[in-house]
Amino acid sequence: MSVLRPFRATDLFRFNNINLDPWTETYSISFYLSYLSRWPDMCYVQEAPNGRLMGYVLGKAEGGGQEFHGHVTAITVSPQYRRLGLARGMMRLIEQISDEVYHAFFVDLFVRCQNKIAKNMYQGLGYSVWRRIIGYYGTGMGGGKDDEDAFDMRKPLSRDAARRSVRANGELVHVSAHNVT
Repeated sequence: MSVLRPFRATDLFRFNNINLDPWTETYSISFYLSYLSRWPDMCYVQEAPNGRLMGYVLGKAEGGGQEFHGHVTAITVSPQYRRLGLARGMMRLIEQISDEVYHAFFVDLFVRCQNKIAKNMYQGLGYSVWRRIIGYYGTGMGGGKDDEDAFDMRKPLSRDAARRSVRANGELVHVSAHNVT
């Protein structure tokens, strides 16, 4: 039986099997450490009985007013551990913390438009597309995999009783990556 536990700084030296996946964004060590120091309650790893890391999630709380929300910065599961429900469990945890600890209005995340498996999983968890961010992944120079659009997907939490974080036809709302903070 695997265990979902808080992410520790020493896990940074043990997660290459996860980060080598082409869908996974890899960040600098200082980026991961900044999340661990600012939002330790939003950073978790899934660990196998043999000690091997199976996946992780990094989240944060941000925004103000009715835009105060939990944000899933990174969630990934190593290819050999996919289709076991691990990502769903990590997402539920981030949603619960965002709702019960931070009292956020919604949880959001960005996903590559071409990552249909992930998009479908998020929709199955109750997320919907808020907008399409043009050129979010990459330099904006064109011509490569790293010059892709992202969907900003959101799921309302209990504080958003009016469901303001849900928009019909969000895939048709396009914004430039330069206008997204």
